[in-house]
Amino acid sequence: MNTSALVHDPRQQQFSLQVQGATCVVNYQMRGDTMYLVHSEVPVALRGQGAGRELVEKTFEHLEAQGIKAVAVCSYIRAVAQRSPKWSRIIG
Repeated sequence: MNTSALVHDPRQQQFSLQVQGATCVVNYQMRGDTMYLVHSEVPVALRGQGAGRELVEKTFEHLEAQGIKAVAVCSYIRAVAQRSPKWSRIIG
């Protein structure tokens, strides 16, 4: 899968990833020092191909590198977090 680097836009409270020329996003809200991951979106043409998983895992890697704790509000983000015990360090 052809992807770009993860882009973090704090003003929009969003992470984005270009996958095969299309934009996939994770939206969040900050409450204190905790990030609430509220929504993820992948274009219909890319669904079922791993683009969403890659977006979410890259987001988790960014959070871990920055020492940010997060809460997965979005059901898809929560499902990705639950598939791997390594994310329990940062996702509540």
